[in-house]
Amino acid sequence: MGLKLTFGWVCLLILSLSVCITEAQGQTKDFNVKNYGAIADGATDNSKAFLKAWKEACEWTGRARVWIPIGTYRVNSVKFEGPCKGPIAFVIKGYLKAPTEPSLFITQNWINFRYINNLTVSGGGVLDGQGKEAWAYNDCNKNPNCPSLPTTMRFDFVTNAWVHHLRSINSKNTHFVVFGCVDVKITNTRISAPADSPNTDGIKMANSRGIKIQQTMIRTGDDCIAMLAGTKHVRIFNVTCGPGHGFSIGSLGKDGDQNDLFDIRVRNCSFHNTSDGIRIKTWASPGIGKVSGLIYEDIFMNQVGNPIIIDQEYCPYPPCKTQPSRVQISNVTYRNIWGNSGSKVAVTFRCSQSRPCRDLVMENINLHYHGHGGEGSTAVCNNVKGESLGPQNPASCI
Repeated sequence: MGLKLTFGWVCLLILSLSVCITEAQGQTKDFNVKNYGAIADGATDNSKAFLKAWKEACEWTGRARVWIPIGTYRVNSVKFEGPCKGPIAFVIKGYLKAPTEPSLFITQNWINFRYINNLTVSGGGVLDGQGKEAWAYNDCNKNPNCPSLPTTMRFDFVTNAWVHHLRSINSKNTHFVVFGCVDVKITNTRISAPADSPNTDGIKMANSRGIKIQQTMIRTGDDCIAMLAGTKHVRIFNVTCGPGHGFSIGSLGKDGDQNDLFDIRVRNCSFHNTSDGIRIKTWASPGIGKVSGLIYEDIFMNQVGNPIIIDQEYCPYPPCKTQPSRVQISNVTYRNIWGNSGSKVAVTFRCSQSRPCRDLVMENINLHYHGHGGEGSTAVCNNVKGESLGPQNPASCI
């Protein structure tokens, strides 16, 4: 009887311990950076405190939250690495300031997340890249040895991530970079830098799939969104762009043979006072690649320099050594695009002589022009095959 009782108590103890462990694994725990030495005075470097909080949070087997409370925190370059033992959130309630000393900001990234599954970055806080102090160093158009300036926030090899309710201002270089990632959402985010700030792309992605960008406003000095080689299965809905250089595919094909990009859908977006609207750009160089399966629909243009453009003779810094582009562009649909063009040529298809654009569809296009050169917009086509459906303004050249 005593043996049975002892055995019963042991079983009960084991069962209770199992329940406790299971409950602990499901609990959410906050890791407040102030508990690790962070000081919200806008001057103290809080990099070590942030990294200590991250390290402990990453080891937590339940749901972990690195918590940055209201206040102004200076943070030098930091790298938050996984894998972590459970889902992890980086909650920014405060105002984060990047360094302004050249010795501290000549680097690739300011805030970098790497090798993490189930990551959330949110909180309503601000990322201030303090780019004004660094833009003068960006002279890469004339200096091949120009220094590297940091991306504000970069995600490398991250899966199942959600970035939302953040504000990024005055990045020194690109605001957000997504590289080698799978299933990343960026929503309800505001991105801003002056129209003349160099290379301040809003969101740039490469070698990634399953990227969604929604309900986001981007005002910057370069591409609002740039999609580079290896990008596929992208959805961009309800995004406002301007000022900036629009949404770009590329540039692609400068060299190599890994320049493929496909299954991109852009819908319910608007462009205001941008140099370009929806653009595909490839170098007139030997690089090989394919761009296919693109749909742009329900898009409004307001004083956009080049509303619709394919440029397969891309050469940002002439002179360039040129040859017909070897990137094949096919199966691209433009549907329900309206507004006004900032230039008389509202539609430009400058496709490759050796690989003409194929299966382009223009459906219900209405882009007005009022300005120098007379009323009415025009379209220019080179080396393109496709069809036009519904009303066309300008008159289609396909």
